[in-house]
Amino acid sequence: MKSKVLLPILILFFISCQTEVKITDSPLRYLPPNSALIVKINNLSNFKSELKNNAFLEKTNNFQIHEKILKKTGGLEHVNTKTTCVLAFYEIGKENYEFVLVSDRNADFFDLENITDKTVETLTYQNKNITKYTIEDYEVYSMIVDNTIIVGSSLMLMENMARSNSSKVNPTLKRLYDTAGPTKSATLFFNLNEPSSILSSQLKENHDGVKSFSDWVSVDFSANSDNFSFNGVAVATDSTKNFINLFKGTTPLTNKTPLFAPLNAQAVLSYTFDDYQVFAKNQNVYLDRIKPIDTLFNTVEEVGVIYLNNKKVALLNSFGTESLSEFLNADKTSSSTYQGSEILVLKHKDLLSEGFAPLLKGFASNFCTILENTFVFAESKEPLQTLISNYRNATSFSNAPIYKTAKATLANESSILFVSNSSGIDFFAEEEFAPKLFNPIKKGDFSDHTFAAQVVADTDFAHINFLISKIEKTVKSNTVTPLFTLELDTDLAIDPQFVKNHRTNKQEIVVQDQNNFLYLISTDGKVLWKKQLDGRIQGPIQQVDIYKNGRLQLAFCTNNQFLIIDRNGDEVPPFNKAFEGGNLNPLAVFDYEEKKDYRFIITQSEKVFMYNNKAQVVDGFIYTQAQSPIIAAPKHFRISNKDYLVFQLEDKTLKILHRSGGDRIKVTQKIDFSDNEVFLYKDKFSTTNKKGVLHQVDTKGKLTSTNFNLNKDHGMYATSNTLVFMDDNVLSIRGKKVDLDLGVYTKPKIFYIYDKIYVSVTDIQNQKIFMFDSQAKPIPNFPVFGNSLIDLVDMDNDKKLELVAKDQENSLILYKMN
Repeated sequence: MKSKVLLPILILFFISCQTEVKITDSPLRYLPPNSALIVKINNLSNFKSELKNNAFLEKTNNFQIHEKILKKTGGLEHVNTKTTCVLAFYEIGKENYEFVLVSDRNADFFDLENITDKTVETLTYQNKNITKYTIEDYEVYSMIVDNTIIVGSSLMLMENMARSNSSKVNPTLKRLYDTAGPTKSATLFFNLNEPSSILSSQLKENHDGVKSFSDWVSVDFSANSDNFSFNGVAVATDSTKNFINLFKGTTPLTNKTPLFAPLNAQAVLSYTFDDYQVFAKNQNVYLDRIKPIDTLFNTVEEVGVIYLNNKKVALLNSFGTESLSEFLNADKTSSSTYQGSEILVLKHKDLLSEGFAPLLKGFASNFCTILENTFVFAESKEPLQTLISNYRNATSFSNAPIYKTAKATLANESSILFVSNSSGIDFFAEEEFAPKLFNPIKKGDFSDHTFAAQVVADTDFAHINFLISKIEKTVKSNTVTPLFTLELDTDLAIDPQFVKNHRTNKQEIVVQDQNNFLYLISTDGKVLWKKQLDGRIQGPIQQVDIYKNGRLQLAFCTNNQFLIIDRNGDEVPPFNKAFEGGNLNPLAVFDYEEKKDYRFIITQSEKVFMYNNKAQVVDGFIYTQAQSPIIAAPKHFRISNKDYLVFQLEDKTLKILHRSGGDRIKVTQKIDFSDNEVFLYKDKFSTTNKKGVLHQVDTKGKLTSTNFNLNKDHGMYATSNTLVFMDDNVLSIRGKKVDLDLGVYTKPKIFYIYDKIYVSVTDIQNQKIFMFDSQAKPIPNFPVFGNSLIDLVDMDNDKKLELVAKDQENSLILYKMN
């Protein structure tokens, strides 16, 4: 079915291949039959200008069909006419398109005065003169019939026309031609039943999608620098098997699919009909079958398809849910709940593909949920979860700049509506188009354009609107959008975090599950690899450039190993060190001079191991044995060009050392450490005890204490100038307090990105992620759904931030802050 909707896109890409075509018009009776395309030009100079100055068409010069047509039509560059003219293309040999141009005769039709490299000769055929023009590398033939000039690129075509002065004109073509709007620069006519149609030649082999859409399509062309569009009609007789006849006798409705599609959907496709019984009868005719009409779908008035991360979600919008709800509940094999919505696992996988063929061909209805009066189906659970998250956050495709740009020029109600971004077009092109068209589309950068098609059924025909337009820059969104959810094989063992892909300079996601599999996940939610580890990763994963060549590796400790692996998940020898007895703290990585001369510090009870870039023990580091077990990963700070290595010990000692491991500052007072790290705040080593007292040590060893009267389980985070506490449900940022709803909160976390501070905390009881700025003001559109501490970066370098967190126990969720 996709090819039926791709018809308009195919037309758009084809016309883009005629950027330099110069054309003319005359009655249809002069044209040979079986044309691949006919173009009526009302204003040649305007048509040339519109084609030449459109931003999208400039990007299509590498299209193969573009190059072939330019090679044939280059000689028409010197044609001038102010009257209506007709240009037709014919396939002479496989994918070899020749043209015929018909126009009223005028004295300056060929402007060759300034052309030096030219020859003109006269040929005679059937007692008629045919003039051959050789202009530089092009050959063009012309012939005068009555007061009409006929120009062609093929001598064979010219000789055929010389034998017969006129052809029988298809009555449908004549009707469309006569009613074509004279105010547009050009009108295109496609005979979709013609095997040599240019549209059909761009599809994959054995593809019949275009010819079954309708019999004829006639569209007026208009363009400016930012967009171009086609508006016209599609006609089909009752006796033919045409796709648009599925909607014959039905009334178009407002399309609701965009309201349920996530903001970051690649494309939406919607079909509407006001009477399912009429649609079902048309469906039986189209499928050439005799089948009783099922009343199960009687209340359905819209079938929608949402394309998300190259996966499909289908929906049925209904004005009554009782009968279909009862059927689905009886059909389910199991169910689960996600963000308050029940997700059903269904037995009848072909429910939609059979019930709504050919609209949903080959779609497996494995999962279903109900949102208001809409039944949403998916082949896998993850895209359904992403849709639910977006719906709960009110971040729908209907608010996307891509959709708003398209809808600004389309009718409010549609029988068929298709809106896509460039990623969606890439996806459809790979599925439907021949490689000669798909490959250049894939290589092109159309990210700043929206693609749209609309069909509005009428009594004996259908109105059609096609559009490619630059996305309106004034259309802005201020949302936090779920991009995807990803379910792992089992529950998460650590919180997901971002790591940099040194090849793309973008961020990816790493996470480990309870079976100790480590996953690397792409920006679009695909598992790139997973690696079995022997144990649970302790603390955050570090990234290092061990060879100083720009290639990044992942470094971490498990319970009993120190490992470094490369981007492919392979171990980097000799960095696989096992520690008998286990119980390792998280890995600490120090880079004193920021020259990638790393020091890897592994702590195990009282023992301290320091390794260099070659996995060798660092000579001269003397602090290899603490007087008490070390309770956290050591930290490195630099103040006034001096290095400070900080260790927290179980016996309440705070050790502050220099590079070689000797004491730099002796802290004599004991600190009953809370479950918080040591931070450098206001150039002081700062941490809290279990009674909520903030202890700070300056570089001279002076210790000061401030009692904040915090609970034992309070959270703390600090940067050089920002101090944040989370105490029960009270968040304090730089002394400014925010009372949150009662819940169970994680520690706070500070991110400093693009000169702005973000403070995040998560209520894991109610599964809400909160975000505030440095003045304790909430970031718009928070809280969002989540179940862990977050990580926050600009994942794709577009100055918009993404955050990742645990979703359900066995899944993660990625949001984009627009």
